[in-house]
Amino acid sequence: MIWKAFTDGASRGNPGEAGIGIVVYDDQGKAALSLHGYLGRSTNNVAEYTALITLLEHAAEFPCRELRIHADSELMVRQMNGSYRVRDKGLQPLYQRASALKAGLPFACTLHHVRREQNREADLLANRGIDERTPVAAPPRRQKDVT
Repeated sequence: MIWKAFTDGASRGNPGEAGIGIVVYDDQGKAALSLHGYLGRSTNNVAEYTALITLLEHAAEFPCRELRIHADSELMVRQMNGSYRVRDKGLQPLYQRASALKAGLPFACTLHHVRREQNREADLLANRGIDERTPVAAPPRRQKDVT
């Protein structure tokens, strides 16, 4: 089963009011997860990474054998795929967190750059997060997380 995810981060002003949007489709093309959230004041790159991290925090629960993540941030995708180094000190911890989460998934996970037009739903959700000031949804707690 191959699932597809689309993530986006938005920042109005860069830095400015920021939000994230995530939509995940199962192997039948049915929306399995749709999230949006408000980050407060942030840069677009931080918002893009936060969207990816939020997706990866939820992804461990997906019953798939492969997750294909699509994002319109060429910088983030190239950094995550190893084509670009992460030089920005503010992005380095986000990159490290995303990399660790991705490596810890129980299935294959790939990142793909898409044009903005192909990421419209995630973009709408990111802007909705800003407009509604919706808190970012916490990932589900797994049994071993409960104390």
